[in-house]
Amino acid sequence: MLMIQDGLKRTLSFEKTPSRVISLVPSLTETLFDLGLEASIVGRTKFCIHPKPQIETVPVVGGTKKVRFEKIRALKPNLIIANKEENTKRDIEQLLTEYSIYISDIRSFEDLKKFIHDMASIFEVQSIANKMLDKIEQYPDFEPAVKKKVVYIIWQKPIMTVGNDTFIHFMLNKSGFRNAFEQKMRYPIITKEDIIKADPDCIFLSSEPFPFTEKHVRKFERVFPNIQIKMVDGEMFSWYGTRVLQTIPYFKKLHLQCR
Repeated sequence: MLMIQDGLKRTLSFEKTPSRVISLVPSLTETLFDLGLEASIVGRTKFCIHPKPQIETVPVVGGTKKVRFEKIRALKPNLIIANKEENTKRDIEQLLTEYSIYISDIRSFEDLKKFIHDMASIFEVQSIANKMLDKIEQYPDFEPAVKKKVVYIIWQKPIMTVGNDTFIHFMLNKSGFRNAFEQKMRYPIITKEDIIKADPDCIFLSSEPFPFTEKHVRKFERVFPNIQIKMVDGEMFSWYGTRVLQTIPYFKKLHLQCR
């Protein structure tokens, strides 16, 4: 029998390889596909949009914050992949009464590597997992002469940014930027005055979870005329699965664009 500790250090036991898996975490759904497990994935959330077109044939069981329990029951999963942050405690607690759940908690590359190691053990895909892990180990540290100080905004009303215990903060540092609110935790609400006081070089408006667009860039430019405002791809900063292996060219380009 295989024994695995998930991201919350809960012990899960497996007598055989799970064959019916539901993933409630978009970035980890993509990772499971990249591990070659598409035949085992029987359910996903409506926000699990990669990889296309393969994902489109997988049944939807609701959103990350509100799952449809009747849809999950109909799919008869023998393993559910969840996340401490992306899924609600209420949903997870209810699902735990019926199903085996691996709950991830990923805030760094070390946490990501643990997840991939665990999936490799559970699904016996060590060979492909080792190739992923090697690439993550080789991920470069961006070391510009001067790190641009950035306010990374994830929500509009109220304005919300990211603290130092988030994967976005980790990726900002990894990609050679400095989080202007690195002294804060989680996803704090901030004001116009807080941003001015922080004196950032740039404000990054993320494409998710709030869908910022160029019209919001123009609005922020009027409010902060002396700060560079940039739209950024939220997947590149917040998707903590194998998507990180696609981020290097994006960050190189982003550095060139940030004056």
